[in-house]
Amino acid sequence: MSTIKYLLILPHIKVHNANALSSPFTIGFPAMTAWLGATHALQRKLNQSGFPAARFQATAVISHHCSLQTHKGVEDFVHSIIGTANPLDKTGARSAFIEEARCHLDVSLLIEYVGVNKVDETLFLDKIETLLAGNMKMAAGDIIGLNSPCLMRIEQGDDAGLRQLTRKLMPGYALIERRDLMKESMSEDVDAIQSLVEHLAIYHDCERISTEESEEQDQVNWTSSRKAAGWIVPVATGFQGISEIGVAKNQRDAETPHRFAEAVVTLGEFKMPYQIKSIDEILWRYQVDLENDLYLCQSTRATA
Repeated sequence: MSTIKYLLILPHIKVHNANALSSPFTIGFPAMTAWLGATHALQRKLNQSGFPAARFQATAVISHHCSLQTHKGVEDFVHSIIGTANPLDKTGARSAFIEEARCHLDVSLLIEYVGVNKVDETLFLDKIETLLAGNMKMAAGDIIGLNSPCLMRIEQGDDAGLRQLTRKLMPGYALIERRDLMKESMSEDVDAIQSLVEHLAIYHDCERISTEESEEQDQVNWTSSRKAAGWIVPVATGFQGISEIGVAKNQRDAETPHRFAEAVVTLGEFKMPYQIKSIDEILWRYQVDLENDLYLCQSTRATA
């Protein structure tokens, strides 16, 4: 593996109505599969637009703002999804549909690439900006704004270059993988879903503070804590096949083998970029484990 990483920075992409239903039982920031899928789609468009050798090898996602489209009334206990109910039926009434959670995002993407000559870098950036400004989507949302992309090179062990990069990504939170927390809990015979819940739960404790004047003036000191430090969140990172590879009735692509799959969910952490020690901490790449029927997005450090 090369000691120099060639990086493409797509700063402050404004995404409208992105898919916030990242898995069958989590809602919030879009799944990691959505971001790697978007960069793969961008690579394919580039390959057809004069850059056949360009390859996107890994992607990092930095969230600057996420507005989940939900509503909570004055006396409501839980939030409700704000649905669009599109399209209406022929009578103008709302048709039956499955509600889809949406969010508005401001994100920056950091993409490791190869296959672009130094001479073609200006044309490469212009083509990317043109493609993103077209009808391309990200996480099923519409791109409504984008700052000018730029390129950067970082050599392994170059701390000054890493600091320069992280300054470009601030303020924001990079999504990193914390599968290690799940593995640690499950090694102690804890069920996977229980391990997930234990790391997401907030534990509240109260301690009675006695006073010398009177017991009626006793006070209670409340503290809150979580099992692990940091902004830990659930994140969908891929799929596991639950059927044999074959042909399904009415599948969209008749030439590609098909199989049914279910989402793989693990733990992630939102971390400010200035806290990272290596660029591999925030980069994600595809990892296929055919022996266990797994199609995953994993941290570059984990795959290494």
